[in-house]
Amino acid sequence: MRYASWVDEVAGAIADPVRREILWMLRGEALTAGQVADRFAISRPAVSRHLRVLREAGLVRDTADGRRRVYELVTTPLDELAGWLEALRRPSGWQHHLDALTTEVYRTRRERRTGPEISTKESA
Repeated sequence: MRYASWVDEVAGAIADPVRREILWMLRGEALTAGQVADRFAISRPAVSRHLRVLREAGLVRDTADGRRRVYELVTTPLDELAGWLEALRRPSGWQHHLDALTTEVYRTRRERRTGPEISTKESA
């Protein structure tokens, strides 16, 4: 499975409600680690661990601003995950071909039923 690694990493990162809330907060603005931590009732080291998981999954980018770390949302992995999920929902190649075959069988049956009636009318 070629997608397993990054799908697991991104899905694992967004599986946690705290990390989802952090992503939601960062969608509108870049925030320092302290600003993120201030919005939660958990310890700063715990928030730091959540930010590290998000960073390692490629969902946030951090830059240094003096002694502070500023975090911003990166949506590319979410777009890739959404594309993967959409592809998963689409019929497989074989299913598409089988659907086309089913359509062709019904069309052929319909033509066979209506075919003799048309030729009888034409010969009259």
